[in-house]
Amino acid sequence: MDVHVGGDAPTGAADLMEKVVGLCKRRGFIFQSAEIYGGFRSTYDYGPLGVNLLRNVKNAWWEAMVQRRDDVVGLDAAVLSPPAVWEASGHLSNFSDPLVDCRSCHQRWREDKIGGVCPTCGSTEFTEARAFNLMFKTQAGPLEDEGAVAYLRPETAQGMFINFANVLQTTRKKPPFGIAQVGKSFRNEITPQNFVFRTREFEQMEMEYFVPPAEAQHWFEYWLEERYRWYIGLGIPEEQLRLRHHDAGELSHYSAGTADVEFLFPWGWDELEGIANRTDFDLKAHAAASGERLEFFDQPSGERYVPYVIEPAAGATRTMMAFLLASYSEDEVGGESRTVLRLHPRLAPYQVGVLPLSKKESLEPLARQVLASLQPHFMCDYDVTQSIGKRYRRQDEVGTPWCVTVDFDSLDDRAVTVRDRDSTEQVRVPVDGLVAELRRRLDQV
Repeated sequence: MDVHVGGDAPTGAADLMEKVVGLCKRRGFIFQSAEIYGGFRSTYDYGPLGVNLLRNVKNAWWEAMVQRRDDVVGLDAAVLSPPAVWEASGHLSNFSDPLVDCRSCHQRWREDKIGGVCPTCGSTEFTEARAFNLMFKTQAGPLEDEGAVAYLRPETAQGMFINFANVLQTTRKKPPFGIAQVGKSFRNEITPQNFVFRTREFEQMEMEYFVPPAEAQHWFEYWLEERYRWYIGLGIPEEQLRLRHHDAGELSHYSAGTADVEFLFPWGWDELEGIANRTDFDLKAHAAASGERLEFFDQPSGERYVPYVIEPAAGATRTMMAFLLASYSEDEVGGESRTVLRLHPRLAPYQVGVLPLSKKESLEPLARQVLASLQPHFMCDYDVTQSIGKRYRRQDEVGTPWCVTVDFDSLDDRAVTVRDRDSTEQVRVPVDGLVAELRRRLDQV
C-alpha cells in the first residue's frame, strides 16, 4: 500500500497513519485489490466493515444534500462517455498534470507535488515537464477505430450538465436548484499515494447548483459554510479543518472562485472537498458543441439566461479516510489499553453489537430475538466468540457505539445491558424498550 508522510505533517503523523492502515487491513475495512496476485497498484477493495462505513458516508451526504432539501434532485449518469462530451468540457485539452522523470532513479512524478526533490532518491535533476492527460481512454464496440473511442469519466459533473435540460423539463425546478450525484470516477494519476487518498478509481459526491448569475457569489459563500459545517456535524474536530481559497494562479479554466475544505492529514493539510463557482462555462460549452439550448426561461419576467453553477465536489473515499483518522484513539479502561474509533454513530459500520454473555444454548433464542428486533432499524453485529471483555474491545476498535449484552438475568427480567463505546457506561434496558432507547441515543448525537 502506497503511503507517504511528509511536508507540514503533525507530530506522530507517521505512527498514526501506520496504525490506521494496519487497522483497516486487520479488521476488514480496506484490502489491497488483487492481493493474491501481488496486488494492483492504487486500487483497493472495501471489506465488510469498509463497505458499511463508505456507504454510511455517502448516505449522510445524500441525506444532507438531497433528502433534507426541496431544491436538489438526484441523478445517476453513465460512466462511459463519447469524446464530444470531454472535448466540449475542456478535459481533452486541459485535464492534464505536469509529468517529469527523475534522471537518477527514473521514477515519474507530478512536478507540482514534489518540490523539486525526488521523493525516492533525493535527486534534483529532472526531465523537462510535459503534459500528461489523466483520462482513461477505451473502446466501445467490437472495432478498434476512432469512431468507437470512449472515455471513463474523470468526474461526475459533466453528466449533470448534459442532463440539465432533461432535469429542468421533468422536475419543473427553477434556479436556484441543484442536481446531485454519487458515483465512480477514474483518473490515471501519475503518482497515486497516501493509501486511499489519491487513487486511480474512486467515488465522488458532487452537486451542481444552478443559480441566476447575479446570485452566484451569495450561493458560493452559502455552500462554503454548509459544507464546512457538515464535516464538523459528523465529528471531525474543528481544529483539523480549514477553508482555503485558491489563488488566481490555481483556478481551473472554468472557475471564477474556488475554495477547498481541507483536513489535517498525517502528511499535512490537503483537500477534502472543493467548492467552485464554475460560472456558465459548462452549460455554454455543451450548448455550443451540441446545438441544444441549455438555458432557463423565467416566464414571469420574460428573461432567458444561462445559469451560473456552484459546485461542491467531495471525494467519498478520502472523506471516509478522514473520518477514520479523526476518530482513531487509544485510551485505558479498567487498567487495560484499548483502541477505539470514535466514529459518529451514523457513520459507524455497525451501530449495535449484540453479545450473548455465554455460548450456552439457553441464551441464544433471546439473543437472536433481540438481534431480529434491532436489524430493521440499525446495522448490527452478532458476536459470541471469546470473553465479553475481548468482544467489547473488538467492537470499540471498529467504532460500534453501543453493545447490547444478553445475560442469564435477561431470561428472568426481560432486560439487557447497553454499554456505551465512549464512556463505557452500562445501563439496564427492557427488551421491549430497546429500539426506542437506541433511537433516542442516535437522535441526540
